[in-house]
Amino acid sequence: MRLELARILQAREQIDPVFRETPQYDCGALGEVLGCRVILKVETVNPVRSFKGRGTETVLSRLPGAGAVVCASAGNLGQALAYSGRRRGIEVTVVASAAANPLKIERMKALGATVVLVDGEIEAALETAERFASETGAFLVEDSKDIGTCEGAATIGVELAELPVELDSVLISLGAGAMASGVGFAVKSLCKTTEVICVQPEKAPAMTLALRAGRPVEVGAPETIADGVAGRYVIPEVLEDLTAVADDAVLVTEEGIVEAMRLLYLHAGLVVEPAAALGVAAILESNGRFNGKTVATILCGGNVTPTDFARWIR
Repeated sequence: MRLELARILQAREQIDPVFRETPQYDCGALGEVLGCRVILKVETVNPVRSFKGRGTETVLSRLPGAGAVVCASAGNLGQALAYSGRRRGIEVTVVASAAANPLKIERMKALGATVVLVDGEIEAALETAERFASETGAFLVEDSKDIGTCEGAATIGVELAELPVELDSVLISLGAGAMASGVGFAVKSLCKTTEVICVQPEKAPAMTLALRAGRPVEVGAPETIADGVAGRYVIPEVLEDLTAVADDAVLVTEEGIVEAMRLLYLHAGLVVEPAAALGVAAILESNGRFNGKTVATILCGGNVTPTDFARWIR
């Protein structure tokens, strides 16, 4: 296990307060629809509209004297790194797929990042970012592989542990694994009886299938609307961390993701991107597994274009 509770608690003091102590509350209206008590942890009310700022703040606070950084991103990590870099006077370059969400690309630029677009999936962007780091000396921030991204995200779990209610389960969106492993570790450290459940789209199942198999497995290209969790390859050390804290990992359909977005809008008044709705989708498709239980889910991002959102939820 690469994570340490002492470093996670220290990260709480290093992260810009704008990303900390985010809303977490019992959403009664949504709970009535889903048949369980639902605690929403809202990570969208900040300058980058996602939880990623917790990780980039942690990483850069541990890099005194850094002059330039680079990352590969589908959008949210890039925005967060641009924000954290601008705050510290650090030059930021983000490599993204040319097919990435245009809203996220524009926001990365607006926050001061130099954005380089490449053909292919996120893995092609990472190869370019690695080459850029090697050629220029910029520090490569690799989501989930860089332990600071995991320990920054883990501060979400510390805050959930401070709720005045006992949680039966925490449902965590799963992509490369920074949030799932970090929050999972914090929850298991502080709430011994709470079940940690990771949720991934059926059409981007790499980490879930790896968890089930106990090793990375070959999967096809992701075809999900949840671009924030649409990775294809598994980082072995992240898989090892996640294996130690995850009680279960489930897959959800694209239809379930869209319905979860719709329910969050109708019953909580929240606009979230597809990756943020995975936990609610898991409850919808659980065949009553969570009936009568107290379940928390993390709404990890809200970077979705109005056109896409309107089209998906009709």
